[in-house]
Amino acid sequence: MKYLPSLKLNSYPRSESFAEILISSFGAGITVYLFLIIFQPFGTENFHHPYKYLILFPYTIIFGASFFVSDLCTFRFKTWNTGSELLKILIILLLGSVFSYFYNSLFISHVALSFENYGYMFLYSLAVGIPISAIYVLSRYIYLKKTHENVPRTIDSQLNQNPISSTRIVFKIQINNTEFSVTEDNFLCVQSMENYCTLYYLDNNRINKQLFRISLSNLLIQIETHNIQRCHRSYIVNLDKVKNLKGNAQGYKLILPEMDFDIPVSRSFISVIIPRLQQFKK
Repeated sequence: MKYLPSLKLNSYPRSESFAEILISSFGAGITVYLFLIIFQPFGTENFHHPYKYLILFPYTIIFGASFFVSDLCTFRFKTWNTGSELLKILIILLLGSVFSYFYNSLFISHVALSFENYGYMFLYSLAVGIPISAIYVLSRYIYLKKTHENVPRTIDSQLNQNPISSTRIVFKIQINNTEFSVTEDNFLCVQSMENYCTLYYLDNNRINKQLFRISLSNLLIQIETHNIQRCHRSYIVNLDKVKNLKGNAQGYKLILPEMDFDIPVSRSFISVIIPRLQQFKK
């Protein structure tokens, strides 16, 4: 049961691409349609019409669109957990039941609109949606978790085979009236705390530290290059020095063999750091 510890409320992976959202939403809609035509619940078997299966198909669009819109909205949240995913599913079922009710009442049953009839439709949607949603949540969790866990392994192999070629850029960091110089290939990382930054760098293959009274954002202005990137609200890292990557989309960590601590990657920087590593290491 390797994955059980990750099923806490703070560790549900989200979709990271428009294509994945589109495919998973289409799959959810098709699952609803297959459920209706195979099991024909709630009196569907008594509904006789020469175009019966065609008439039932809009339920695919209704629930697929509900999944699609809800997944797109999750991009607005920086954190996402299992509880959030379950709440999203409930909202999907609520939206699906509303549109299904109007479609059924106006185009199939031709009955008067009423809250009582909608109540039945909501219960029907729950009965159909809960088992389908359970399959959807579990399958997406397994797929996305596996996808995100493959990223560190892929990049690790690339890191070890194709190191980035650093240039001989010399940074001249100016703080007030003082200046500190360090080459890019000796630069390791910067760790900040409040208004102070600690620069870790190599000098004759030994790690040295230099403390500056400056904000991380102001320091980044002076040293940012294609290799030197901010990866966290408290860290700047030289991607050339990264030799291993661990974790997943809920919390990647960069490993520099010279350092005795791992460097975290914030979710807001994943879309920059991970593609940059993949690009560099090809």
